[in-house]
Amino acid sequence: MVEDLAKSVTVLPHRIVWTEKTTTQPIRQRPSAPVFLTNCWRLCHNKADAWRGVFLDNDELLQTRKTLTSAEITALSHLYRGEVYRSTHWRTRLDTTTNWAVVSLGIALSITFAAPESSPVPLVLVGILIVFFLMLEARRYRYFNLWRARCRWMENHFFAPMLHDGDLHLEENWQQTLAEDYWVPKFHVSMAVAVGHRIRRNYLWILMIQAVAYAGKLAVHPSAAQNIDQVFQRAEVGPVPGQLMIGLGLLYVTGWSGVAIWSYFHDIRPRKPGPADPSMD
Repeated sequence: MVEDLAKSVTVLPHRIVWTEKTTTQPIRQRPSAPVFLTNCWRLCHNKADAWRGVFLDNDELLQTRKTLTSAEITALSHLYRGEVYRSTHWRTRLDTTTNWAVVSLGIALSITFAAPESSPVPLVLVGILIVFFLMLEARRYRYFNLWRARCRWMENHFFAPMLHDGDLHLEENWQQTLAEDYWVPKFHVSMAVAVGHRIRRNYLWILMIQAVAYAGKLAVHPSAAQNIDQVFQRAEVGPVPGQLMIGLGLLYVTGWSGVAIWSYFHDIRPRKPGPADPSMD
């Protein structure tokens, strides 16, 4: 009976599996008790590290850690280079959307003032494109701010203390804040703040040029308006009266200007004292 069954042995990393040549698939056996318990311990240990505190006391670990090894410092330096590259890439993308808005406004100005009988409608329609580019750029700015915040965090807590004091000050737990930002990435500015920031930096000037060009088209092109009724007549767009168009224009400019002013005071407001761990926000 033993001679009839030609058996082969397959050596796996954790156990030995006996298979019969007469079968097409190997016969899997349960791992031994020590291997099973070792795998369970590893699984629980990894989950404890992920949740930071089930089996290991993270606070005690941070208190005992006062320095980084040379390998860890090298890895952190390469991490900084990667974050700088990403922030530079997204900074370039911000300039791209601004260029689109400038080119679109230039085309609208050329069409509007090309001939005396040209309509001011292109200056109105280009406002839709400008708002679209503004929203797109604000979204890109949120990503750029995420990478830039990490770069500034490492510059302030890793490179500057290392150069100035020769000490990384790990007792301040800045490395824990950076690790949590990698564990759970989040934007550090809201969409409204990002919109206001981009208006203050670039789009306020674009909106002002658009508004001045629209007012100039109504007032002096192709000839100077004789009275306010003539201005309203030139501002009419089909069935929409000129008074409504001018009112919407004023709301358009003042609304975006208000968002810019609100974001400015939001940026300069004093920070509330936080918990023991600092924040990148």
